[in-house]
Amino acid sequence: MNLIEISNRRYSTKEFDTKKNISEEDIKQIKGLLRLSPSSTNIQPWHFIMTTTQQGKERISKATEGFYIFNKAKVMDTSLVIVFCARTDADTSYMLKVLEQEDKDGRFAKQEFKDQMHAGRKIFADLHRYDYKDLQHWMEKQVYLNMGALLLGVAALGIDAVPMEGVDLKILDQEFALREKGLTAVAVVSLGYRKETDFNATLPKSRFPEEEIITQLV
Repeated sequence: MNLIEISNRRYSTKEFDTKKNISEEDIKQIKGLLRLSPSSTNIQPWHFIMTTTQQGKERISKATEGFYIFNKAKVMDTSLVIVFCARTDADTSYMLKVLEQEDKDGRFAKQEFKDQMHAGRKIFADLHRYDYKDLQHWMEKQVYLNMGALLLGVAALGIDAVPMEGVDLKILDQEFALREKGLTAVAVVSLGYRKETDFNATLPKSRFPEEEIITQLV
């Protein structure tokens, strides 16, 4: 695996081939990428709405009407669409739920380790809740970490993708009753395979040179 080649091939797909679908095996891998993404203190403040069906895409595409119509085809013509959602709070009951899952998965050899993990996670959450006053923004950062991992991971599978903030997030919240569930939509990612006529596939990447963005200490 050559990560530079994979990163060069990856781009924001503008046109998807409606005749090519992602295999069930690759969808399984995509779900694994979503589950296994890193997050600060392993808080995992996310939820994902996925669909491969016409009906499901139509529901998501309601957020691409009006001003966002330029993204409608990117939802309707692709193989798989994912709505990335963030939690709106991380209260004690949720953090205990995370803790019990960690315990179930065998992460704590002793009760004291479990107690320390809970205390440490609460310290960081409280810093963002009370001191920085950006708890939801902090959790959304973790969702974007997940999105980045997904984009690189699917590129390694030979799957094309486009992440989109250009959708009406309020409509997605309403369509899927997210706020009632303590969630809010933050972005949509469409995945599939590029169409031969996609102009963006043939354009060279444009990035700052290495020496401008990397300071290597000696």
